Amino acid sequence: MTGPRLTPLAASLPATVPFVGPEEQERARGAPFAARLGANENLFGPSPAALDAMRAEAAEVWKYGDPKSHELREALARHMGVAPENVLVGEGIDGLLGNLVRLLVAPGDAVVTSDGAYPTFNYHVTGFGGALHKVPYADDAEDLPALIDRAREVDAKLVYFANPDNPMGTWTSGAKVAAALDTLPDGCVLCLDEAYVEFAPAGTAPQIAADDPRVIRMRTFSKAYGMAGARIGYAVADAGLIAAFDRVRNHFGMNRMAQAGALAALQDGAWLAHVQTQVARSRDAITAAAVENGLTALPSAANFVAVDCGRDGAFARAALAALVDRGVFVRMPFVAPQDRCIRVSCGPEREMAVLADMLPRALAEARENT
Repeated sequence: MTGPRLTPLAASLPATVPFVGPEEQERARGAPFAARLGANENLFGPSPAALDAMRAEAAEVWKYGDPKSHELREALARHMGVAPENVLVGEGIDGLLGNLVRLLVAPGDAVVTSDGAYPTFNYHVTGFGGALHKVPYADDAEDLPALIDRAREVDAKLVYFANPDNPMGTWTSGAKVAAALDTLPDGCVLCLDEAYVEFAPAGTAPQIAADDPRVIRMRTFSKAYGMAGARIGYAVADAGLIAAFDRVRNHFGMNRMAQAGALAALQDGAWLAHVQTQVARSRDAITAAAVENGLTALPSAANFVAVDCGRDGAFARAALAALVDRGVFVRMPFVAPQDRCIRVSCGPEREMAVLADMLPRALAEARENT
């Protein structure tokens, strides 16, 4: 009797996933987290109008979701000032990234990203046999000119660039991003991940024509709109590239309730403004907690703050482990020198109070053990 026969590519892949979820960590520690501040979720929650829309749509859940996401695409097109054929709705940015890589990257094709940037992108590239080429951060920020230079050197088909960046929260002006497109080598596409752009200063989002074939922009309802569990994101790109997704995507991947909730959330500008205000206050609270403990908080254009622990990665990992042991779920960058930091998501006052209480204790333990 034989078992399943994996493809040579699948058999060669490491048995790892990009992230260990907080639920798994809670099961391992035998207790829930008092402050869930590690996944950059929006702890302030979704628009009440979005919740109402999803509840109403629950009665229709016996139906498949609209495979075209027609109403939501139309609304997103108006929101972005583009045509509906320039918009694609998908299962969060993660799902969109997987399909983009499947479309563009054959085994052995070169792909460029930053060393230590969002690991799920790397997971997809490796899963389709692409060859990853990584560029170091510069002053804790992704280095777009260096990424493009490397793309030219290796004849890359795809470059990944997040603005604002995860995990550091740093950002590049939209004008610089738009200008950089003119240096992109022929046949290379820039994947611009704008998951956190609603939290960023004015001018961070570049002015790029939707039909520019050199770039695909990705945004999400997981962050500012508070719908991470609904798994809904969208891409804006040239109509030809958007249409190509129909060749590989899961056409019934978007559930009805998520579509209805996203449409209502998009229309509730007052709630979005409320969340943006709360996130700004929470960034200040995280910064204050860091300063009170002799640490440095990096300026952030996202709904999290990277806190420089002032030593090396071993110390930051010890501090993180001590926080987790005390019921505070946080994460950290994986690659030096950014791994000297821990990354703390924004949250309401209760969670910020837990952080402020536990951080000095965790740091004291880390100093004893490193």
